[in-house]
Amino acid sequence: MLERLASFIYRSRRRVLPIAVITIVIAGVFGLGVAKRLAPYGDTDPASQSAQATNRYQAATGRQIDPGIVALVTTSGVHSAAAKRRVQSVEAQLRSSPDVMAVASYYDHDDPAMVSRDGRSTYVVAYFRPKSDLTIQNDAKRIESQFAGQSDVQLGGGAIANAQVNTQVGNDLARAELFAFPIIFLLSLLFFRSVVASLLPPLLGILAILLTFFALRILSSFTDLSVFALNIVTGLGLGLAIDYSLFTVSRYREEAARTGFGVNALRRTLATSGRTIAFSSLTVAAALASLMVFPQNFLFSMGLAGAVVALVAGGLALVVLPAMLALLGPRVNALAPKWLQRAADEDARPSEAGFWYRLSRFVIARPGRVALVTVAALVALGVPFASIRFLPANASELPTSASAYRVDAALRNDFPPGRTAPLEVVVAAPAGSRQVSDLAARIRSLPNVSSVAPAQPAGRQLSLIQVPPATPPYSTASRQLVHDVRNLRAPVYVGVAGDTAGYVDLEQSLGAHLPLVLALVIASTVVVLFLMTGSLVLGVKAVVMNALSLSAVFGILVVIFQHGNLEGLLAYRGTGALDATQPILLFAIAFGLATDYGVFLLSRIKEAHDGGEPDNRAVAIGLERTGRIVTAAALLFSVAIGAFVTSNLIFIKELGFGIALAVLIDAFIIRGLLVPSLMALLGKWNWWAPGPLRRLQDRPSRRRRTPPTSLGASGGA
Repeated sequence: MLERLASFIYRSRRRVLPIAVITIVIAGVFGLGVAKRLAPYGDTDPASQSAQATNRYQAATGRQIDPGIVALVTTSGVHSAAAKRRVQSVEAQLRSSPDVMAVASYYDHDDPAMVSRDGRSTYVVAYFRPKSDLTIQNDAKRIESQFAGQSDVQLGGGAIANAQVNTQVGNDLARAELFAFPIIFLLSLLFFRSVVASLLPPLLGILAILLTFFALRILSSFTDLSVFALNIVTGLGLGLAIDYSLFTVSRYREEAARTGFGVNALRRTLATSGRTIAFSSLTVAAALASLMVFPQNFLFSMGLAGAVVALVAGGLALVVLPAMLALLGPRVNALAPKWLQRAADEDARPSEAGFWYRLSRFVIARPGRVALVTVAALVALGVPFASIRFLPANASELPTSASAYRVDAALRNDFPPGRTAPLEVVVAAPAGSRQVSDLAARIRSLPNVSSVAPAQPAGRQLSLIQVPPATPPYSTASRQLVHDVRNLRAPVYVGVAGDTAGYVDLEQSLGAHLPLVLALVIASTVVVLFLMTGSLVLGVKAVVMNALSLSAVFGILVVIFQHGNLEGLLAYRGTGALDATQPILLFAIAFGLATDYGVFLLSRIKEAHDGGEPDNRAVAIGLERTGRIVTAAALLFSVAIGAFVTSNLIFIKELGFGIALAVLIDAFIIRGLLVPSLMALLGKWNWWAPGPLRRLQDRPSRRRRTPPTSLGASGGA
C-alpha cells in the first residue's frame, strides 16, 4: 500500500505541495488564535466529592464557592477613614464586573483575620458567578487591566493566577521557540548534511504545529481544552517532524545511491521507513491518547493534543515530505560544504567500520556483563524516585513579578493561615439548625483547625461552614483534616470542598485511573510492536526497558527539582515536591517516544534478520544503520522539547527537562547498550510469539514481502 502511495505522490508531486502551502495558510489564519479559546489548567475530577459539593453550593447560591479574586490593598493604616474609602472604592470597582456575584471586605464583617499583622494591609474577596473556566479567565484579564496602574492594589486569587499562568505560557512558548530554532537549524545542517535537507524538518514541524492548532480550534468548540496543550503541540510537533524527516531523508539518500533519484527510491523509502513511521506515530498517539482516560481537563487536553499532533506529523511525513523529496531529487543534497557532501556519501553507503557497528560487536561479545551494569546503573538512578512528593500547581510557582505570586506570599506570611483557602464544608441543612451547630462544634474539636466561621446560609436547606486550617493548605496535616471532617458522621449530607479538598481528591482520582492508563499504554506498545515484528517478546522487553529508563528519569527529577539542586543553573525556586500531574504526563510522553526509537531500531534489525542474517549480525547491522540517525534525532528532539527548561513555570520546566532526559537516556543507554545485550542473550527467542498470534501476523506479511537486504545493500530506518 505504501509503495502505491509513493507512486501516486511521485506522479502528483507538483500538486501536493501547492495544496500543502494553501493548507498552511488556512491553518495559520484560523489556528494561531487558538490560545484565546482555551481554558486554564483544569485539574478537577467532576465525580469527586469536592466537585460535587461545589456544584451543589453554586446551584443554590449562584456564585462560586471559592473567591476568584483577592485584591490586596495597602494603606497607611487599615483603621483610618481614608483606608475604608479606598477599600470601598476597590469593592465597587470589582462589583461593577457583570460576572462578579459577591464582594466582601474587612469593613463588611469586621473580621480581624482580614487585617495584616502590621495593620497596614487588608484584602477584598470577589466571587464569580458559576461560569465556564474560559469566561472567568477572560473576566479576570479584564479586571486585571482595569486595576493596572493602581500601585496600592495587587490582584491575586485563583482566577487571576490562572490568567497570569496562561499569559506566562504564551511568553514561555515564544521564548522556547526562539531558543530552539537556531540551534535546531545548526544541528540539522550537521546531521542532514545540506542546507536544503536541513530546512525540511522545520517546515514539516511548522506545518504539523499549525494543522494541530487548527484542529484544536475546531475541537475547542465542542469541549473545554487546557491552554497547556499548546506546549505539547509545539514541542512534540517539532520533535516528531525532526525524527521522521531524518529517518526518511537518510533512507531516501541510501536508496537513491542504489537506484538513482526517482520513483523507485521513493517507493522503497516509503515501503521501509514509511512503514516504520506509520507504526511509530500510532505508538506515540496511543500512549498519549491514554491520558484521555483521566477526567482532569489538563491531562485530557494534553492526551488529545498529543495524539492529534503525533498522527498529523506521521501523516505529513508519509505524504508531504515524500512529495518534497520527489520534487527536489538530487537537489536535496544542495548547498552543502564538501566535507558534509563526503559525509552524506559515506552515510548512503553502509559499511561495517562505523562506531555503532563496533559498539554493537563489543556489547554482543559480553552481553551479560553489559546488561547487568546497565540495569544496575538505571536502578541506582531510580532509587530517589521512592521518596517522591507531590504538590498541585499554584500561584507560588509564578514568577515573583506576577501579582498573584505576591498576593499569595503576603497572605501566607502576613495574615492568619487559611482564611482565603479554607475547607468549605457544605451541609444540607439550614444555617441555624441544630445539625449545623453540632457539626461545627465537632469540627472545632479536631486537630489543626485554626477557626470555624459562623455558618452561612446558602438557600433554604443548605449552609456553608468555612474551616481555615492551622497549617499550609497542601501540608500533610491539612490533608488529614479533610479526611477527618469527611469521616464525621452526620444525619444530613456533608461535603468538603476548597483547595485542600480538591488536591486530596486530585490525588485519589489520579490513583484510581492510573492502572487503566498503564494497562492501555503497555497493551498498545506490545500490540504495535507485535504487528510490526511478529514477536511478543520484543514488546514485553520494550515495556521493561522503558520502565527502567523512566525510573531513572524520575529519580533524577527528584534529586534536581524536589531536593532543590541546580536551582541557580536552571533558574527555579524549589518547592520540595514535583507537580502532581507531571509524572503521569511524563510517563505517557516518554513511554511513547522511547517506543518510537525502539521501533526504528527493531525495524532495521528485523529487516536484516528477514534477509537471512544471523541474530547477532542482524543486531549489529540494525544498530549501525540507525545508531547515528537515532542519536541525531534524540539530540534534535531534546533541544526542541528541552527548550521548555527556559520557562518561568517550574512544572513546564520539569516537563521539558524530564522528556529531554528520557529521550537522551533511551537513545544512548537503552538503544546503545541494553537492546543489543538483551537481544544477544535471548537469541532466537527474541522472535517468539504463540502459534495463533504468529499465524495471524504472518497473513499480511506474506502479501507485502520486500526484497531481502543486507548491510551492503540496505537503507536507513
